Amino acid sequence: MKKKRSDHYSGIGGQAVIEGIMMKNKDRYSVAVRTQDGEVNVAIEEYDSVAPAAILNKIPFIRGIFSFLDSLILGTRTLNYSASFYENEGESKDSGAFGKIASVITVIISIALAVALFMLLPYFLSQLIRRWIINDTVLAVFEGVIRIVIFVLYLLAISALKDIRRVFMYHGAEHKCINCLEHGLPLTIENVASSSRQHKRCGTSFLFFVVLVSVVLFVFIRVPDPVMRVVLRIVLIPVIAGISYEIIRLAGRSDNIIIRILSAPGMMLQKLTTREPDDEMIEVAMLAVDAVFDWRGYLYEEFGIAL
Repeated sequence: MKKKRSDHYSGIGGQAVIEGIMMKNKDRYSVAVRTQDGEVNVAIEEYDSVAPAAILNKIPFIRGIFSFLDSLILGTRTLNYSASFYENEGESKDSGAFGKIASVITVIISIALAVALFMLLPYFLSQLIRRWIINDTVLAVFEGVIRIVIFVLYLLAISALKDIRRVFMYHGAEHKCINCLEHGLPLTIENVASSSRQHKRCGTSFLFFVVLVSVVLFVFIRVPDPVMRVVLRIVLIPVIAGISYEIIRLAGRSDNIIIRILSAPGMMLQKLTTREPDDEMIEVAMLAVDAVFDWRGYLYEEFGIAL
């Protein structure tokens, strides 16, 4: 019997990689890549969380920190894997322990650059007007506005790159597959193509919530010492990630009016980070889903559809 529910959370998620899709379901993930000869290579692996204890991935606000780190590490690892299919002949592929170390180093560098661009730069720019605006609340709001502007400009800049646009098309295919299933439709090219390319659990929406939560926190959490203000913007990053994760997690499981309002800006930004995929990209996304997710069983359990 079909369940009367407003949400049908599938639990699967993923990301676009170079000429392909990564899909993750619990501890298993797949990477489907269309190789240079036109074939689709599908690899399935297990992923062990960086959390030192499994219980930490179940504690609200704490689990978001490790989920964020896991996403960065797995995302970097799968991007490197997909890129290996397009290396020039003679170039070696990262693998084994070396590949994992390289992924961790890349993640550390990426986090450092993101902190500098989205957390510290807005603060220093806001301090340029401190001589004219001495109200700390106004300065904090101004800093938040700068942070949002930098984030949007960053998305606009990378979306203009030809290679990135193609990755964004795969990103759209990933969302379309998940939306197709979570709306009770069998996984076919036609059904996927007609589904939305925007999804409330998208990483773009998560990053927007990170920006938004940081704005709110720094309005209320203030210290007089300039050095401590900088330190706070770094130290509070795990807190911001934890809160943002809970919001995006709730958004993926609810469809009430408040959630729709909160999700609206992130959904709008996804128009920049997703593009309409072609049928071949949809096929790759479907193969990635099929490799790690029993979508037929899911449709039967959630919607009473037997295939």
